[in-house]
Amino acid sequence: MDRNKFSSIAHREHLFSNPISETKINRIIDFLQLEPHAKVLDIGAGKCELLIRLVEKYGIGAIAVESHEGSILEAKQQAQKRIPEEKITYIVQDAKQVISEYVNHFDVGICVGSTHALGSLELTLQALKRNVKKGGFILVGEGYWKKKPSQEYLDALGGADESELKKHHENVFIGESMGLVPIWSVVASDDDWDEYEGLYAMSMEKYCYENPNDPDYHSMLNKIRSWKRTYLTWGRDTLGFGLYLFQNQ
Repeated sequence: MDRNKFSSIAHREHLFSNPISETKINRIIDFLQLEPHAKVLDIGAGKCELLIRLVEKYGIGAIAVESHEGSILEAKQQAQKRIPEEKITYIVQDAKQVISEYVNHFDVGICVGSTHALGSLELTLQALKRNVKKGGFILVGEGYWKKKPSQEYLDALGGADESELKKHHENVFIGESMGLVPIWSVVASDDDWDEYEGLYAMSMEKYCYENPNDPDYHSMLNKIRSWKRTYLTWGRDTLGFGLYLFQNQ
């Protein structure tokens, strides 16, 4: 079963591929107060909803870096209905190669839920600090532990290690230790998580019901039902997700 296929189906009904509510994301968009000449970089841009909204509000130019061509196709279909075609440049390439080409180039650097593309939260912040001009902003989205994860939960996540995530305040302090100034942080509430996980499971269940002859039918159904149990048993109380806005002063 193709991982990107599963994710694309499961996120079919999501505006954003993370559990932060639309209201909270729009609040951060408002904070940025960008000029039309501003340049924005988004690593792991997915369907580019955040970039499209930034273009709609401020008229900025953007570069979207995404490894999955299917997500870029969806992004282009959405963008052509709402913004001028030339406003977003789409790059389907390894993020590490792309960011090495830019130094002090962007007014905003974004990486929401994709810090693994650059290795870790620390490495992502280091990279974006190089890419973003002084006075510019860095927005990252990262998971964190609400409480110590049980071994059963880590095993259910495929053998994850507790060291892979930190606590909410530690995510903020990592940026601060690099000389970045924390401007704003917000986390997904229980309701936000239930909405996100509910849509995630519902989309996959609906797809499987309507496509029983898909060769991945059984593996996809087993995976989503196992994931639902994992979320309800451990994830809802253990795993958090936050958006962290820093200024590169």
